Order: sequence, then structure tokens, then C-alpha cells
Amino acid sequence: MNRKLAVYGLSLATSAMLLGSCTTIQNASNTTKGATIGTAAGAGLGALIGGKAGNTAIGALAGAVIGGAAGTLIGKKMDKQAREIENTVAGAQVEQVGEGILVKFDSGILFDFNKADLKADAKVNIAKLVETLNKEPDTEILVLGHTDNVGTLAANQKVSELRANAVKTFAVSKGLASGRIKTEGKNYSEPLSSNDTEAGRAENRRVEIVIVASKKMQDEAKRSVGN
Repeated sequence: MNRKLAVYGLSLATSAMLLGSCTTIQNASNTTKGATIGTAAGAGLGALIGGKAGNTAIGALAGAVIGGAAGTLIGKKMDKQAREIENTVAGAQVEQVGEGILVKFDSGILFDFNKADLKADAKVNIAKLVETLNKEPDTEILVLGHTDNVGTLAANQKVSELRANAVKTFAVSKGLASGRIKTEGKNYSEPLSSNDTEAGRAENRRVEIVIVASKKMQDEAKRSVGN
């Protein structure tokens, strides 16, 4: 339900922006609405998932948008993949946002506190995620590690990088092509909640996985619709 609301909410935000240029969206499915995003969609995307993803994730999702009929085709593929991830990967919070997918894990699901070694259950879940990702080999993946603000900036930067790299290393060991996946450590620079409370700090400790169409997928989608 959250995933569907995310797609619909994005379409509404985008529609509002496009009305200024006399663009009207009528009788569109959720997937189509999610794909009708122009270059101004970054603001709508940020407004929609700003409370659920850091700025880097928002930027990656917005930057991959091509819109139009080709975007609609990509959106349908992403919708199918998001559903499968949601149904098969335990502990994953999944949202299909237009032409991309955001997968979020609270770090406690994947790692022990202040550690960067994947837990046994986490390895099972990442392996299942890889199985789904390999069914759509022309996507690109960005893994973002986030921490709370306890400790020094340098220590948190190191932990965030190590955690993102741990996810990548294990995913590659399970068959994901290394060229498809990049990592970034964001320390505590992109919090979801206040770091003044334990609940907020727990929410900020997370790993985000952003899945977007590669240029190859985008080009094939454009050819398929005659662009």
C-alpha cells in the first residue's frame, strides 16, 4: 500500500508542477502517472519521499527519470520488480517511485550496533534481493550507508562506508555484476529524524538501496515506443 501511495503521490506532485505549462494528465494508471515526470520532477520527488530517504537517494531517483511513453514502460518493469522485492525480501521497506525503486533496511536488521559485518539473516535477505535484481539485469544500483550522530564524524563516515561496501561485496558474491552497483557512505549528513532521541537515531541508522534504469534500459524503452 505504501508503495502504491508513493507512486500516486508522486504523480500528483508532478501534475501540479506541469499544470503551469498546460500539461494535463488524465485517466492514467499508477505506473503511468509515476512515469510522467519531466525535468521539474525533482521537487515533487523530494516533497514525496523527503521524509523517507536522504537527499542522495532523492537525487538518484530524480536524475534517472526520462518520462513519456518510454518512462511508462520502465515504470511497469519497476513496479513488477518492486512487488517481488516486497514479497520475498524480509525486513525491506520498498517503494516504487516513478521510474525507480527505493529499498530501505534499518541497520539493526543488517548489522549489530557499530559493526559492519552482515548478520546471517541479512545475508539471506540480500541474496534474495540479488535474485530479483538479476531478473532485470539492465538496472543500476546505489547502496547508501547512513548512521546516527553518536561519535565522531570520521568514525561515522567509516562505518557508513564499510556497511555500504559490505552489502555490495556480499551481493557481488551472490552473482550481482560488480559494474552495476556503487556505494556511498553518508555518515549522519542525511537524517530522517532528529538525532536528539533514541527513536530518531534508530531511524537514521539505515541502508538505502536505490534501483534505477541504466542508459541501456532507457534506450531500449525509447526504441520500443518509437522514440
